Amino acid sequence: MIESPCINICRIDPDTGLCKGCLRSRAEIKAWRDASDDDRRAILARIEERRRQKA
Repeated sequence: MIESPCINICRIDPDTGLCKGCLRSRAEIKAWRDASDDDRRAILARIEERRRQKA
């Protein structure tokens, strides 16, 4: 089981639509609970790309 990237800073940025803590979209946050490991890996890859772009 792949753990959630949530860091308990749950605020959606109105400009990006992403959580300020974990950089997931609302759709990704909602889907996480029922997502397969492959889907979770895809979400984590998108988060990593967002982190790179933000840096």
